[in-house]
Amino acid sequence: MTDSKYFTTTKKGEIFELKAELNSDKKEKKKEAVKKVIASMTVGKDVSALFPDVVNCMQTDNLELKKLVYLYLMNYAKSQPDMAIMAVNTFVKDCEDPNPLIRALAVRTMGCIRVDKITEYLCEPLRKCLKDEDPYVRKTAAVCVAKLHDINAQLVEDQGFLDTLKDLISDSNPMVVANAVAALSEIAESHPSSNLLDLNPQSINKLLTALNECTEWGQIFILDCLANYMPKDDREAQSICERVTPRLSHANSAVVLSAVKVLMKFMEMLSKDLDYYGTLLKKLAPPLVTLLSAEPELQYVALRNINLIVQKRPEILKHEMKVFFVKYNDPIYVKLEKLDIMIRLASQANIAQVLAELKEYATEVDVDFVRKAVRAIGRCAIKVEQSAERCVSTLLDLIQTKVNYVVQEAIVVIKDIFRKYPNKYESVIATLCENLDSLDEPEARAAMIWIVGEYAERIDNADELLESFLEGFHDESTQVQLQLLTAIVKLFLKKPTETQELVQQVLSLATQDSDNPDLRDRGYIYWRLLSTDPVAAKEVVLAEKPLISEETDLIEPTLLDELICYIGTLASVYHKPPSAFVEGGRGVVHKSLPPRTASSESTESPETAPAGAPSGDQPDVIPAQGDLLGDLLNLDLGPPVSGPPLAASTVQMGAVDLLGGGLDSLIGDTNFGAPPAAVTTATATARLGAPISSGLSDLFDLTSGVGTLSGSYVAPKAVWLPAIKAKGLEISGTFTRQVGSISMDLQLTNKALQVMTDFAIQFNRNSFGLAPAAPLQVHAPLSPNQTVELSLPLNTVGSVMKMEPLNNLQVAVKNNIDVFYFSTLYPLHVLFVEDGKMDRQMFLATWKDIPNENEAQFQIRDCPLNTEAASNKLQSSNIFTVAKRSVEGQDMLYQSLKLTNGIWVLAELRIQPGNPSLTLSLKCRAPEVSQHVYQAYETILKN
Repeated sequence: MTDSKYFTTTKKGEIFELKAELNSDKKEKKKEAVKKVIASMTVGKDVSALFPDVVNCMQTDNLELKKLVYLYLMNYAKSQPDMAIMAVNTFVKDCEDPNPLIRALAVRTMGCIRVDKITEYLCEPLRKCLKDEDPYVRKTAAVCVAKLHDINAQLVEDQGFLDTLKDLISDSNPMVVANAVAALSEIAESHPSSNLLDLNPQSINKLLTALNECTEWGQIFILDCLANYMPKDDREAQSICERVTPRLSHANSAVVLSAVKVLMKFMEMLSKDLDYYGTLLKKLAPPLVTLLSAEPELQYVALRNINLIVQKRPEILKHEMKVFFVKYNDPIYVKLEKLDIMIRLASQANIAQVLAELKEYATEVDVDFVRKAVRAIGRCAIKVEQSAERCVSTLLDLIQTKVNYVVQEAIVVIKDIFRKYPNKYESVIATLCENLDSLDEPEARAAMIWIVGEYAERIDNADELLESFLEGFHDESTQVQLQLLTAIVKLFLKKPTETQELVQQVLSLATQDSDNPDLRDRGYIYWRLLSTDPVAAKEVVLAEKPLISEETDLIEPTLLDELICYIGTLASVYHKPPSAFVEGGRGVVHKSLPPRTASSESTESPETAPAGAPSGDQPDVIPAQGDLLGDLLNLDLGPPVSGPPLAASTVQMGAVDLLGGGLDSLIGDTNFGAPPAAVTTATATARLGAPISSGLSDLFDLTSGVGTLSGSYVAPKAVWLPAIKAKGLEISGTFTRQVGSISMDLQLTNKALQVMTDFAIQFNRNSFGLAPAAPLQVHAPLSPNQTVELSLPLNTVGSVMKMEPLNNLQVAVKNNIDVFYFSTLYPLHVLFVEDGKMDRQMFLATWKDIPNENEAQFQIRDCPLNTEAASNKLQSSNIFTVAKRSVEGQDMLYQSLKLTNGIWVLAELRIQPGNPSLTLSLKCRAPEVSQHVYQAYETILKN
């Protein structure tokens, strides 16, 4: 009779009867009663009232009964902690039982009872079991330490169990070693900072020895542990690889994937020239192929992992294309994954085979699969140039089938082929136009509209075709509306006389009748471009397009390296790092591949620069022309310019030479006792600064006694670029001036999920020639949620162009993810130089010489400062008091300041004691700067 009888009882007073049976003297009756209790517990009945009676049954030699009682105990100990203490004595006793199975059972149950009150009583029995003579007991005790650590980590550390676990790694029994490694790995995952698995060549050797003899799950624990080890050189890496390679032929797919992970990681350290490297590549292919003969679910996991491996090292499986061909009975998720890998492995050698296969797939019945197959043909054309013509003819054959969804996918991919190979396959446009009426999906309609707009000059009835789309403009999706707007503008620029009405119609539909902001904005931009400057419109709209790249869906390299370290785990199936889907802090340690050794640098590795190449040559930040930040595109991201900015002095700013010394003419006309030539030379030197090569400290002649050790007012950091606009990079900053040096103080915060590296910065041309004096130095990769603060030295020898407003600075910042643009306003007082104090007589003469219409007057309100405090505050920011006098109870301060480009600004500051409002009069040859100088005054005095 089976155990099902225990589940079929409808008697009343069941608990009472069970209680009586549990206290029976007959052993057999007792066992039956415990089985009934466990059955009731299994179906969800509350039998906790029987706790003391069940615990009494622990005192038995019968192993089966003991197991059942322990099972009950694990379930109810948490809800009955006081009762559970009754069982402690039995545990202690069972841990000394002559039967190792009972000792192991006791220690296993102890680890599963998650009750704080009991834990301390269990330490002594656990200590004995960790040193037990029987390996079965030791291996069970090792796992118990990890469970106990989860309940009370401090207790485990105080009792010295972690040291005992480390000693078990040297145990003679391979299963004990495997469990000790598993327990330490588990504990280390929840405490990433603790260096528990302190691996060295000796312990690695012991693990590799145990690897051959322990069970399959033990092997997985050991292999995962090996994957976290960093060999000291390529010889040690090769030695470990040689000893791990036999695991590739294991029957358990988890062992195979763990072995692949170790080999993929350590291959980074091997030189590609080694014979062994080639042998290893050959050995990796068969086990991966074997995984594909398992059941579909395992195949899918294997394929997701192979997808990562193929992206990292395509050479491993380059000859195995056939195993990824789809079988008729594969589930759709396996088919789609195989298709993806086929495209990644496609090359000139196997493209004919792949195309024949893909063409076959395109006639299948599964719609999703057919779509993906048609798209795959297009991706092959873009990836393997030699096959493009065959791919296009294959796509045309598929269009002739007139199957709706096939035609639509084909048109979408042909658009991409046109982008990759311009002026090659446009002869097929006529065939595409025949199928215009059958398109009902937004992506296909948008692709077709793009083709008609882009090649309008080759299509006789392009205007009619686009007009047919325009009839239902408001019913179209946004994607189609945007394409239609751009296509009709392109058509108008190519055939202006015939399409004027059409373009007006689409512009009014987009701007007046639409409530979509994207569409409206694009409509207004085109409208203004066309109405103000048709030539510029033609250059913008019909600009040459950059070619599209072949692999758009590759995983970003740093993320790929991290995922390779997680082969055989969920991360490798999701293709996301654990931090993206694991809640809380457990187990989220960022892993990365070991650095390649010098000997293993591959020829195509970007890190190897030719010996003679200058290290400062960084790639251009900006990828293409035609961006809103126009001139940023022409700047170089190399090291700062060296040499004086001679050309800059000729740049005009309105009618005034912003770079000229405003007092040159004046100095020539008035005689202050110095020879005119000497004064002019001195002014010129001050204007140009010392040669740049002598460093920023010499930009201003601080040794002449004019400069003072000043620390001008520094505004608090503001967010210049929010993370939402820069794919997770947040930039805050401010500008400072210290001892003649201008700096941009930056704070970079990574709010993305991936590491950021390769930072660079450049400025657009600006009113005062501000430019970075050194590259942007971020010394270590910026990890997620990390913030770094740095100071970027600036100089004023960059290209000059008058900006609106004058102190506007447009900045581009590049990193490994993208290029980001922002603009900020710098406070003008960082440009006030240290030698800006004018001689009194010169001040008077200059004041008279500057026309009265150049004088501007401002009020500074709510500023209750006395004359001396105001003068001191301003002097710390290089605004110097030349003279002071009192008139009718008002204090007058006469002040001068000089900008980095040689412009002098003269000021009169009126302060009336007791009145918090100050009056500021400014005179300057370049009146454009007065407003900004007033703002600087207000900022300095109020802070």
